[in-house]
Amino acid sequence: MSSTKPPAMKGRLNKKVKQNRRVPAWVMMRTNRQFLRHPKRRSWRMGKLKE
Repeated sequence: MSSTKPPAMKGRLNKKVKQNRRVPAWVMMRTNRQFLRHPKRRSWRMGKLKE
């Protein structure tokens, strides 16, 4: 992928980066460790984006 991207694509990619975080520790504590893993977590190697 080129280093110069349209601003709209940069915004979409940045949103995906922000979505790809782990579950916060306070959520794990509040749910009594019921919710440990993020169901929509994406790996950079396996789960590719549509763009």
